[in-house]
Amino acid sequence: MTNPEGVRHDRAMQLAPTLAWLVDVASDSAGADCLLAELGAHLLADGVPLAAGALTLEVPHPLIAKRTWLWRADGGQVIEALGFAPGGLAPDPLNDAGRRWLRDIALGEVHEDVVGRPDGPLLGWIGPRPFTADEIKQLRQAARFAATPLAVLAARATLRETLDAYLGKRSAERVLAAPLRRDPGETIRAARLYADLRNFTILSDTSPPGEVIAALDAWFDRIAGAVHAFGGEVLKFIGDGVLAIFPVLESSPRRACDAALRAASAAEAGMTYLNKERRAQALPPLSFGAALHLGEMLWGNIGAANRLDFTAIGPAVNLASRLEGLCKPLGRTVLVSGALAAETDMPLVALGSHSLRGIATPCEVFTLPEPQAPISQMG
Repeated sequence: MTNPEGVRHDRAMQLAPTLAWLVDVASDSAGADCLLAELGAHLLADGVPLAAGALTLEVPHPLIAKRTWLWRADGGQVIEALGFAPGGLAPDPLNDAGRRWLRDIALGEVHEDVVGRPDGPLLGWIGPRPFTADEIKQLRQAARFAATPLAVLAARATLRETLDAYLGKRSAERVLAAPLRRDPGETIRAARLYADLRNFTILSDTSPPGEVIAALDAWFDRIAGAVHAFGGEVLKFIGDGVLAIFPVLESSPRRACDAALRAASAAEAGMTYLNKERRAQALPPLSFGAALHLGEMLWGNIGAANRLDFTAIGPAVNLASRLEGLCKPLGRTVLVSGALAAETDMPLVALGSHSLRGIATPCEVFTLPEPQAPISQMG
């Protein structure tokens, strides 16, 4: 005669390898997507009938509220769905994407566990048939043991998302990989874009603080959005100014230079559209100047012994800043150095050689043609 207690004990013992993996190895998973797929595979190996699974985590991100990873047992693939935060890029319809996706499979009943705490990660499974009481017990046991590795992954993701938001993706990778102290840094070659608003002091003195912040945010949306659209990275917001880089990742700098030029054109078009909206609201238009230059820069930690800043310094950074100062006297929105102009076939207009404050050698200066050429994606 079969002993039901013995059957339950055997099944608990069968799950032991999964629990050992969750305790000893799961925290080293490359990410939540990998943990979901690996956990599903372990449960399948333990004999738990699974057709699919989903894992939803809250994330600290300016635009994204939640990430949901969806796993299919038949092929092991994992896809991701995003739930946007209020005020983000879109409404927030995807926060329960995992639950809806699991139910849409319609193979069997869904089992879900909130892991770790009442508002913690949501882990859900669906089988090819309704789960038995013993199988639900196994899934709940696995969820309890998954709480710790998920907390580790969430903390890691929080650190990474925070650094990405404040430093940019490439700079965040460099900070995470380098020692947390002053160091000589790394010399990289990059096309850089330096831009700032015109007459911002007057705007600040004559407008309520809320309007000033709204104007800054709108400006940063246009310039940073253009930089990111063409593969660049905003390195610094400096008051009303922006320092962005387009690192040279190939033997030729042409791709980086073309990207910087296209970003400048896109920013100019974006600001033209923004100013139409501002005039319709009886707000003053916003004008800006931008300078593009190609050269080497030192990229790394500087600062006090116990208070660091990750930044870029060097003659090339200084030249871009000084060149931007010529935009107003030359009556141009975008100026391009001779060093960058020599590495692109995009049409530019020569403005002659000009002396720059603090720069020993005069700089050949170019600008974008008027009217602007259509903006196209990089080839």
